[in-house]
Amino acid sequence: MSLKEEFYFISTASRLLGLHPQTLRKYERLGFVQPTRTVGSMRVYSRDELERLRLIKHLVGEAGVNLAGVQRLLSVAESLERLRALACENTRARDRGRRRLMRELERLTTIIGLED
Repeated sequence: MSLKEEFYFISTASRLLGLHPQTLRKYERLGFVQPTRTVGSMRVYSRDELERLRLIKHLVGEAGVNLAGVQRLLSVAESLERLRALACENTRARDRGRRRLMRELERLTTIIGLED
């Protein structure tokens, strides 16, 4: 985490996203985001979390995806990010990386319901 990273309180995040604060709390309860808490337990959101919330808002509002579908799509996106990182590992860790890559592919297959 960078010292220059910006954080937003729930009221500001809500206004920037055009979402009710209760919606942000609901998305937190569902595990879509994990805002940092201040010493006084106030939620603060990073830019990455705001981008994730914008994606969720788009999926729900414009693409018509229900919250269960959002959870599945977020899981797929996270798996793809891990796969991308594994594909970039150096050659010394090739065998270990290949095994991890296969586990991630199996997990992704399960998430999207294509398991045998």
